[in-house]
Amino acid sequence: MKKALFTYDYGKEKMNLIKELGYDVIIKEEKGLVYSEELKDVEVLVCYDPFSTLDITKMEKLKWIQLSSIGIDQAPIDYIKEKGIILTNNKGGYSIPIGEWIVMNILQLAKNSIKFFEKQKNKMWKIDTSIIEIYGKTIGFIGTGTLAIEATKRLKGFGVNILGLNSNGRNVEGFNKCYSKDEMDDMLRLCDFVVVTIPYTKETHHLINKERFDAMKDGVYFINVARGSVVDEVELIKNLKSGKIKGAALDVFEEEPLKEDNPLWNMENVYITPHNSWVSEMRNERRFKLIYENMKKYVEGEKLLNIVDLQKGY
Repeated sequence: MKKALFTYDYGKEKMNLIKELGYDVIIKEEKGLVYSEELKDVEVLVCYDPFSTLDITKMEKLKWIQLSSIGIDQAPIDYIKEKGIILTNNKGGYSIPIGEWIVMNILQLAKNSIKFFEKQKNKMWKIDTSIIEIYGKTIGFIGTGTLAIEATKRLKGFGVNILGLNSNGRNVEGFNKCYSKDEMDDMLRLCDFVVVTIPYTKETHHLINKERFDAMKDGVYFINVARGSVVDEVELIKNLKSGKIKGAALDVFEEEPLKEDNPLWNMENVYITPHNSWVSEMRNERRFKLIYENMKKYVEGEKLLNIVDLQKGY
């Protein structure tokens, strides 16, 4: 019987399904989790981020880590590589709610909703003639993975031109045209909206920097739903203050939680959500479905879903 540690309890019914596959299941609260002898022979770890307190180097029989997140930057990648531990993520598990979040914020930025919320709060009746439509506009995605794909499906009905950026410029269904990473500035010059959906790796750290902002149109709208550190936040703030970026919708930040003294809080042209775009009532159902399918495959010796390429970082 294989021993599996879960740091989230999916409920008696679901956990019994895992046990029926032939697992000895241990459930521990993730926050503050530390190693104990009970975990010595754990072979499978199903978690989000216990790594700041849990020393997995003591879990000598650990062979596979299933993350509940899409991003993997919280995991000790060097150790995982060294020991040949399989790492799988939840790629695609949050793409539908995040796709909806992207569409919502493109529309909010175009329709200047934040100002109307303020007017309603202050009972102010005043027409805003600066509103634009997104019909005919160009929306560029930095990254053409599942997050961007789900957003493009929902944007098609708006009559927009959708561009995408990936490593080699390969065509991806749903995009009118794709560019390679070497053609990033060429794409950015065309975009009315720029949406960051690329995974965070060492190579994508501050990928969106001064040079990239300089390449964008004046008055561009900017959306980040990937990871905060893909964007140089200092340069982002400068461009928001100057008006180069007309408005931004941000779900992720270089430091989370966002500090109270961060100037982004007080900017009238910025929508802030607390890394919340992935949340929906279906999140646990989709996540558990993947976990169950993978744990079944693992027992049966089949190839797992969503194996992370540790060299690429996604």
